[in-house]
Amino acid sequence: MTEQPRRKTILVIEDEPEVRNFASRVLELEGYRVLQAEDSEEGVRLLKEGRINLLLLDLRLPGHDGWAVLKQIKGEPELSAIPVIVFTASARVSRQERALKMGAADYLIKPLSAARLRKAVARILHRER
Repeated sequence: MTEQPRRKTILVIEDEPEVRNFASRVLELEGYRVLQAEDSEEGVRLLKEGRINLLLLDLRLPGHDGWAVLKQIKGEPELSAIPVIVFTASARVSRQERALKMGAADYLIKPLSAARLRKAVARILHRER
């Protein structure tokens, strides 16, 4: 009997329940294990607790915003290799450029479409292998 490969785990840090639940449902239907956090403190704790393969990070969060979380993650050796997809309502090119320079793997603009989310996640997790 062959052993099943471990499912990839994605953490969604998003304070809006509707958006967080939508992203989680889309990703779960694709076969991913999804963890959720509604603020930066809970999200960073979950990142440090377990093997996360991908982070979906909102930029506008209560407490420390997504920029602070991205900076922290990319500055810590044990977390820096985790790919991050930033997603936000801001379509400004300057924000997108900043996020990518800080180490984000992709930048998605809300409202999220299921197709765009699936495509971005698959592309990044496939590249990780």
